Amino acid sequence: MPVQCNVVLYPVKDLDKARGIFTVLFGADPHVDSPYYVGFSVDGVEIGLVPSGHEQGMTGPVPFFDVDDISATLGALQAAGAQVVQEPTDVGAGLLVAKVSDTDGNDIGLREPPAGA
Repeated sequence: MPVQCNVVLYPVKDLDKARGIFTVLFGADPHVDSPYYVGFSVDGVEIGLVPSGHEQGMTGPVPFFDVDDISATLGALQAAGAQVVQEPTDVGAGLLVAKVSDTDGNDIGLREPPAGA
């Protein structure tokens, strides 16, 4: 599978205000609306608002790219100079996520969807 950005997460401090802004921007209500996550689907890309994002160290939006092999991709990115911020973690249903930081401190998220997804 080619690398593709399918998710962008935004850390937000005021979920209600952020929900309102993104609802206006996208012209649609979120498809997930909970106290811990609000998600919009925009042309096949998940745009998520994360109220605990700042507490998790997020300083701005983080794109997540789908990869075939998260461990191999992490190794290659480290060899190129990236620093691992989050080791691969199963966040449910076999979906693995990890984060690296590039040489300028920008976070890059990686996702390895479960086999057959």
